[in-house]
Amino acid sequence: MTAPGIIFGDNDNVIPDVVWASNERLPLLLDEAGHLTGAPELVVEVLSAGSENEKRDRELKLKLYSARGVREYWIADWYKQQVEVYRREQASLKLVATLFNGDELSSPILPNFNCAIAQLFT
Repeated sequence: MTAPGIIFGDNDNVIPDVVWASNERLPLLLDEAGHLTGAPELVVEVLSAGSENEKRDRELKLKLYSARGVREYWIADWYKQQVEVYRREQASLKLVATLFNGDELSSPILPNFNCAIAQLFT
């Protein structure tokens, strides 16, 4: 399986767990070799164990995705069984919701998408 890597620049390459780009935007993001070189609309990270990994996803990647124009960033925390939803407000990604087992995940960039948080962690 190929990871959805994003090549933002020489020192800003990342491999998120999931990316989503609309059919309209995807051609603008791909280089001649088929690499993602721009910000998809949605990036999802599943936290890996360890404080260093958590800090990278919550701070460094959040800052990078925010600066590069990602519209929405979800951080799934398996241990706490919660999803943090960051959305672009003005020029940066802001935490708009922390969703727990009884909540539903939806997004304005994914019309008709709805998922129970409990389903993500079973």
